Amino acid sequence: MEKNLLESDCEKCFGLCCVALPFGKSADFAMEKEGGTPCHHLQSNYSCSIHKELRNNGFKGCTVFECFGAGQKVSQITYRGQDWREDPTVAKEMFAVFPIMQQLHEMLLYLDEARNHGATKSIHKDLQKALDETELMSNLSPKSLLDLDIHIHRTRINELLLQVSGLVRDKVKNKNSKKDLIGAKLRGANLKGTDFRGAWLIAADLREADMSMCDFIGADLRDADLRGANLTGSIFLTQVQVNSAIGDIHTKLPDSLKLPPHWLE
Repeated sequence: MEKNLLESDCEKCFGLCCVALPFGKSADFAMEKEGGTPCHHLQSNYSCSIHKELRNNGFKGCTVFECFGAGQKVSQITYRGQDWREDPTVAKEMFAVFPIMQQLHEMLLYLDEARNHGATKSIHKDLQKALDETELMSNLSPKSLLDLDIHIHRTRINELLLQVSGLVRDKVKNKNSKKDLIGAKLRGANLKGTDFRGAWLIAADLREADMSMCDFIGADLRDADLRGANLTGSIFLTQVQVNSAIGDIHTKLPDSLKLPPHWLE
């Protein structure tokens, strides 16, 4: 599957993340918004009126969000370009379909990464089968998407991704599993090969830490300080997670990820 299809393309989306999803007033969002209600910054052309100033206006959460290409998939393929503003009934259904598609596309991203990793040759067929099945699901009709038991499918995919994690980190000595590291002081620590699946790394000091060959699936890296840290060779690390952290030009990331613009300011 082409990787660019698993990245958001806001110009081909009807602003679904700005309407369908709820958010509460917090350090990431300057106001509270219910799901299905358009953000008051959303313009008629589906662009954001404060896009270039989101961080300065208290909407840091918007700058780190990634739908993994689900927005344009729902807008242009699932609903064939039908605008949610045209029909309230369609709008309600579309807003319910969007988070399901986002989960499917996130799984596709992980499976595609796993399938292309050199350490997973022994389970390549299983990964390809799971990827094909998930892609077929993403092309279902709106009603069929809403009828999916997404939890059961995620559980099946997770079991496969656990195998991937074991294969990738197999040759790393002293493999650890760390979960609650909120505010932890780990500057310069040797964390190579650590299982960070679902870990809370919020505001942790990880400057100059060796975090290579780690599993980051579902890890919360909000405001984690990654300046000078080495994350090369790590798996299931997404641009969303990187965007939510603090880093600089000395932070080493996997080749598939980019240094966020706010790291360079």
